[in-house]
Amino acid sequence: MRIEICGHQMDVTPALREYAENKIGRLAKHFEQHLDTRMILSVDNLEHKAEATLNIPGKTLFADSLATDMYAAIDLLADKLDRLVIKQKEIFKNHHRGESAARSDSFG
Repeated sequence: MRIEICGHQMDVTPALREYAENKIGRLAKHFEQHLDTRMILSVDNLEHKAEATLNIPGKTLFADSLATDMYAAIDLLADKLDRLVIKQKEIFKNHHRGESAARSDSFG
């Protein structure tokens, strides 16, 4: 998994970068393929914003979060992305192995 983290009008400290990489890195357990993630961290007055674009095979997922603390914003973002990835994985699995009239025993 490749994670690119940048700050918009702020410096990303090594501690913040490591924390974000650990939180976002757990998404790799859902897919065996290579994933690309681009994360942008920004501060606007008292709101800390974290947003990420995750490229998975066949799809691009986006999520963002706002919080009063950057670590909390990263936590919320990681949870949102985790839910999106699980949902996308279920859609993919159901689409390819779903029930159809041709496969089921009951017609009608």
